[in-house]
This record gives sequence, structure tokens and C-alpha cells, in this order.
Amino acid sequence: MPDIILYAAPLSLYSAKVRSYLIKAGIAYREVTSADPRYKSVVRPQAGTATIPVIETSNGEIIRDGTRIVDYLDSSHKVDILPQGPRQKIVSRLFEVIGSEGLLRPAMHYRWDFADLNADFIRVHFEALVPAELDRTLLAGKTMQRMQNAGQMFGAIAENFEIIEQLYETLLVKFDAHFKDYPYLLGNKPCIGDFGLMGPLYAHLGRDPKPLQLMQAKACRLFRWVERMNRPEADIGEFESRDTDAYIDADEIPSMLIELMAHIARDFVPETAAAVEYINQWLEEKKPPPGTPIVRGVGSCAFEVEGQTFKALAQPYRFFLLKRMQAEYDAVPRSTQQDIDRMLEQANMRELLTCRLDREIGWKDNLEVWL
Repeated sequence: MPDIILYAAPLSLYSAKVRSYLIKAGIAYREVTSADPRYKSVVRPQAGTATIPVIETSNGEIIRDGTRIVDYLDSSHKVDILPQGPRQKIVSRLFEVIGSEGLLRPAMHYRWDFADLNADFIRVHFEALVPAELDRTLLAGKTMQRMQNAGQMFGAIAENFEIIEQLYETLLVKFDAHFKDYPYLLGNKPCIGDFGLMGPLYAHLGRDPKPLQLMQAKACRLFRWVERMNRPEADIGEFESRDTDAYIDADEIPSMLIELMAHIARDFVPETAAAVEYINQWLEEKKPPPGTPIVRGVGSCAFEVEGQTFKALAQPYRFFLLKRMQAEYDAVPRSTQQDIDRMLEQANMRELLTCRLDREIGWKDNLEVWL
């Protein structure tokens, strides 16, 4: 009997983070989809909402949300997915946010806006999430339309396609250059940032036909990283230094990773700055009582990318994750903070340290809530 039942799906962005962690941690698990009868009768009522991933433990505990699941599992299995060096901790946490929130636009664009290549592949996977006794074609079609609409709310609309594609194709090249020298973000073992990135880079961009072709053609080493992250062994045989299971020495951050972060900052930082301002204003106006469940987005914020105005959903969850990076920064002495400041200034991301919500986010009955 496996330790964990994972309710997930191959196409699910947030499921990829949990699945990869389970594989790398060597935790016995069985994966089923939300079409499983037990999901509707037992799991969904305790999960609080009909989303995946969700895990059910051997003692019947139900835990929802990919980040919370990994935190829960790592509290007992201690896989050591957070480096000890303060700069590497910051980078690890930062890529966790980027994976969950910062690559949603290309992930949704390359899934939904290339129907000639993707449509049949995607439909098969969405129909698999519908119980067999129901009209799979009808219900899958409705879900697919909702998800395509969500992509547009993230800013994946026709007038933005050219910039989205330019930024993403350059991102592929920079990821590929980093993974030429290192098997994982920070050395010979994955950190929490690697697991976060698996969401978009596997579930959408590393499986759907159009972006898969693109990744294999332009970033074969990144594709190898995707494979590596879904295998229990280190899978680093092509690297000269393959005998150690460790992060890079001396809290070093590779120069190519700084360059990669600076590229990501081009849209991630202005969007984050606009979103925090919008959400804080919304909090001041609405004053949600403590314990109020948090919705995916509270409205659309505007920001500029490459001289063009984008609009995207202002999502509180981004700041729940970003708070984890900020907490690492707040916990170290000022002299260490100055080292981190210099690193983040090089990456054009220092502004993220001050992008903080006026209210904290917590959890109640498996749901995110305002504290």
C-alpha cells in the first residue's frame, strides 16, 4: 500500500511540482485523477474546492495545494531541498515563485493558442478527468474553454503574442546555457526552485506538442533537466562532476543564472509591482474579514513589458509565495542582506523585496484565507 495517494493529472501545472518531489524523495505513491469516485465522495469535500493536486495520506489526512503538500512531505522526509547558504536560499525561493506564477503567460499561450498542433492532445487529457459515466466530450469542452479564458486573463491575448514568444524563446536559450554547466539550478541536486519550475516547464511547456517541439529544438539541455526531474536517480551522467550530491560550494550563484533572472525580471517585476499595488488598494477598500477565503484574482492590473501595456489578473497567491523569499531575507543579518541586495540588483529583482501585501495569507480547512 503506497504512503500517499496523489490526485493529479499529467497536464496539471501544479501537480508537476508535487509529483517530482515524490519521485526524488523516494516516497511510495499512487497517482489517480480527479475522475476517481473517491475524489468526489471523500477527497473534494475535505479539500475545500475541486482542484488538483491533492494528497491523501495513509492515515486519511487530505492536503490541498502543491506548495503545502511539498512542505508537509518535506517536514517528515527531510529531502533537504533548501540550500544552507543565504544567497542560494533566496534564489531557491525566488524560482519557486517564478515557477508557480511567473511563467503562467507562456504556459497558457503555448497550450491554448496553437490549436492546429495541440487540440487533440489536450482534449484527450481533459476528457480523462471526467468520470466515464458522464458526457466527457461536453464537460471537457467546457473546462477547456474556462482554462483558455483564464489564459487570456493572465495576459495571453493576441496583441501580446509576439512579446510573449520573444521573451520565452530567449528564456529557453538562457535556461539551456545554464543547464550546460549544471544539472540542476544550484548544483548536483534539486532545490525548491527546481520543483517549482517543473509546473510550467513540464506540464505545459514540456509535454504539449507545440512547446515540446520548441524546447527540444532550442533547449535540449533544458529538456534533459525536465527528464531528470522526473527520475528517482540524480541522472547526471553527462556531467564531469557527478559523484557529489550537493549544492554549489561557497553559496555561489552561477553568472548564467543571474543573467537568466535578469531576463525573467523584464516582465515578472513590473507585473508583481503592479499587482501588489492593486491588491493592497483592494484590501483597503474591501477590508475582507479574517478567515475570508482568497480567490484566484481580485481584478486586473496594468503594467508595461517592452514598452507595451499588459493587463493581467492580480493574484494574492503570488505574494504568499514571495513572502517565503522575503522571510529568508528578513531573517539574516544586515551584512548578509547587503550581499543579497547586490545579487538581486544584478538580476534587476531587488524591488521584489519590497513588494509586500498589507495583509497576511494563512490557511483554514485547506483553503487560503486572509488573516
